[in-house]
Amino acid sequence: MNLSWRHALSVWRRNATMYRRTWRWNILPNFFEPVLYLVSLGVGLGAYITTMGGTSYIEFLAPGLVCVAAMNGASFEVTYNVYVRMNIEKAYDAMLTTPIQPVDVVAGELLWAMTRSCMYGLCFALVVAAAGLAPLPQALWVLAVIPLTGLLFSAIGLAFTLRIGTMELYSFYFTLFLTPLFLFSSVFFPLEERLSASWLWVAECLPLLHPVRLARAAFSGQPSTTLVWDVAYILGLSGALVAYATRLMQRKLTQ
Repeated sequence: MNLSWRHALSVWRRNATMYRRTWRWNILPNFFEPVLYLVSLGVGLGAYITTMGGTSYIEFLAPGLVCVAAMNGASFEVTYNVYVRMNIEKAYDAMLTTPIQPVDVVAGELLWAMTRSCMYGLCFALVVAAAGLAPLPQALWVLAVIPLTGLLFSAIGLAFTLRIGTMELYSFYFTLFLTPLFLFSSVFFPLEERLSASWLWVAECLPLLHPVRLARAAFSGQPSTTLVWDVAYILGLSGALVAYATRLMQRKLTQ
């Protein structure tokens, strides 16, 4: 299967054109969720916590929630939206009547999901910066973390979508996968201060932990000791899942 970036960008443009009609209603729920967590926990709970990880609690929350915003933007796009395009609208079947191939569909969907991820992540990062919670200029390194987060969760969500047979299974994806990641990936408290060494090894398998760690290092201005491992994890897992998703898409669209 030979990838054509021109055809992949055609898939991206199709999704972008559709999104322009509904972006106001789509962006608000996913964007405001981390904002509400930042305000309610940072200001409310933060009043009872003097410091967390060497900073105020709201400053501790900010970089992790930037990654959560990016995760949400990618995850909703490659779950329900891709499922509808594939199984209800049959949009991909129509695309295959053109020179577009399944590998181009996968690449186009990943590019669009990463675009939405960057939209949510960057918007939230601007909110954080406006609130004075992003020390500049070192916090600008988070601009590299946001697309990495988008790539990772686009690949995870797309592989899951192509593997399931019914939309009802998304309740398991969001409730039993994304929610535990949200709660136990150093977003709300530093894992190394609460978990034993054996459990920390388990935590290293959590996908969200690695972008959060990179974002927090960017905000602190101190290079992460696990930087190479975090980047390698994100790129390695993303690459494996994209290859898997490409095989699944090829199988589904050519049966």
